[in-house]
Amino acid sequence: MRTVEVEVVPTSSLGDRSYLAHDGEVAVVVDPQRDVDRVLTLAGRLGVRVAYVVETHLHNDYVSGGLALARTTGSRYLVAAADEVGFDRVPVTDGDEVTVSDRMRLQVVATPGHTFHHLSYVLHGPDGPVGVFSGGSLLFGTTGRTDLLGHRHTHALAAHQHRSVRRLADLLPDGAQVWPTHGFGSFCAAAQSDAPESTVGRERQVNPALRLAADDFVEQTLAGLDAYPAYYAHLGAVNAAGADPIDLTPARRADAAELADRIADGQWVVDLRSRTAFTSRHLTGTLSFGLDGPMATWLGWLAPWEAPLTLLGESEEQIAQAQRELARIGVDRPAAAATGDPGEWVDGVEERLVGLPRATFADLAAARAGAPPAGLPGVDVLLDVRLGNEWRTDHVEGAVHLPLADLPDRSDEVPAGTVWVHCGSGYRAAVAASLLARAGRTAVLVDDDYGVAADAGLPVVPGEPGP
Repeated sequence: MRTVEVEVVPTSSLGDRSYLAHDGEVAVVVDPQRDVDRVLTLAGRLGVRVAYVVETHLHNDYVSGGLALARTTGSRYLVAAADEVGFDRVPVTDGDEVTVSDRMRLQVVATPGHTFHHLSYVLHGPDGPVGVFSGGSLLFGTTGRTDLLGHRHTHALAAHQHRSVRRLADLLPDGAQVWPTHGFGSFCAAAQSDAPESTVGRERQVNPALRLAADDFVEQTLAGLDAYPAYYAHLGAVNAAGADPIDLTPARRADAAELADRIADGQWVVDLRSRTAFTSRHLTGTLSFGLDGPMATWLGWLAPWEAPLTLLGESEEQIAQAQRELARIGVDRPAAAATGDPGEWVDGVEERLVGLPRATFADLAAARAGAPPAGLPGVDVLLDVRLGNEWRTDHVEGAVHLPLADLPDRSDEVPAGTVWVHCGSGYRAAVAASLLARAGRTAVLVDDDYGVAADAGLPVVPGEPGP
């Protein structure tokens, strides 16, 4: 007899996972991302037919591909009956059971907390429960955050989350697998975990929802919440209405004159190359959002919603990858794109190409001591662009804190002078430095791991407790 198997379809750039469960013939897909070609390719390779597509919730952190996949495959689309949607679906509610095949069955479990109508799906095989697709409920070592529906609901949803996770643990044996959608870097998680997999038994040992009393869990959860991407506000409505199929046709190409016009107009012209390449040489007025980091998350967060974006990359592959990642969060079509070397983006006008000073924490310590390394300016301002919880844990003494998400609207609050800017590893600091440079400020990128700051001789002090 064929066994039930579960394939993971990761989207590491957003910190999410989709799943394809199958018995060798029939499959069910859970929480598919918008670019469903990956799922179709996987199903084809496995030789299975997608019979069901299910949603744990109408996601805030990406545009769902569920409707498009269901229509493409002719499968049944399961969505919570309590969700008001603009398309035909199979409404499901707590206690429903769905027979996928004679070897595979889904049990629908209401698990409110991440959202009010959140569902989990227990997967049963021939020998009983195999695991649970827990969406934004039970995650690896944590739970889904409870503040995405607004502050007024956060406390109530946190209490729901505690009950929901405990209900799942009561329903399932210790050996049952846990298959969450979030928790691999997604801001939908209340905290982060680096565990590659987990079981209900493991979660009993490590998960706060299963170790803490309800009041303690709610207090801890609310204290740990931090900012989340601004584009989340748009995606629930997009998914409830029914997203259009993804459009990955190549973006229109822009020449050097058009790029100059877009930059002069104050538009977001985005350099997708690594920050090392950007600091070496880039087109004046462009912004660093390298594809070697969470480009879509930060670009979608910082750029005005529906503002025209122009993408610059070394190759057609880079532009295509960026288009795919941006479309996942509802940024459907770039206004234009260009590829090649920065010299090709200025039509030979080398004066429009500049570099960006790049330093380490050891360089920063030397500069603060009055002896900046050759080629680096002195320090007038040290800007820390990490999140609030990171700052409150500890920070370099004397630094100014302005989270990266706030920088576009609050750059006038950065004190005058040369700004050295750092984050946790360099990616966010590169974005911030490029934003400051575009605004006419002199910026130095501290491209280094924050964990070495104290060893480099910089005084690190604890921050104030969070609210």
